[in-house]
Amino acid sequence: MKTRILLIAAPLVLAVALAAATLPGPATSAAADAGGITVVGTASVSSVPDRAELSFGVESQGQTAKAALAANAAEMRKVIAAVKAAGGTNVRTQSVSLSPRYGEANEVQAFVAANSVAATIGEVAKAGALIDAAVGAGANQVYGPSLSSGDQTERYREALKAAVANARANAQVLAAAANLSLGRVTAIVEAGGGPQPLPYAAEKAMALDSTPIEPGTQQTTANVTVTFSVS
Repeated sequence: MKTRILLIAAPLVLAVALAAATLPGPATSAAADAGGITVVGTASVSSVPDRAELSFGVESQGQTAKAALAANAAEMRKVIAAVKAAGGTNVRTQSVSLSPRYGEANEVQAFVAANSVAATIGEVAKAGALIDAAVGAGANQVYGPSLSSGDQTERYREALKAAVANARANAQVLAAAANLSLGRVTAIVEAGGGPQPLPYAAEKAMALDSTPIEPGTQQTTANVTVTFSVS
């Protein structure tokens, strides 16, 4: 009985071994090719800001809340008129406040009213004159300028194109080092970016009697992650 069992089992073991020998192996080359090369590309485009945003405020004091607010309103109207006359656009109120001022004995000594507006000037070269006009009209608080370029979207798109080209150049170096041929783009991920101010000497001369404002340059940067197929 034992001999028969062994004779029957032996062909089964041989059949299983032959079947395993004929199974296809893992596609190692296809898996390597599927990974491709993933690189980061970055690029910047320079531009000179062509507009500035500033804030102007007036702080006034009075013995009563009504007196402080009335004095502040009269001064602020002068400032707003001067800002508009000096070329300020999109003039808008930012804040209005009224608060008591206390003495050492915690008694109310006076009331303080404050009002501030923001304005945009389309030429950075005129920002200094705008500041001078506002201060001359009574503004005793000045904040800014915040400089920007009107064509920021187009600058960023230019930087995106250059970033993709930079990514391809980086991938070509890696492919050559690995003895691979670079193929088509299989994936792109935008990593974002934005304007960054850099020191720059203004080419346009400012008026000698106005507050100096240097426009500087802004570097609009874009970053992308790109995957290329290889073979």
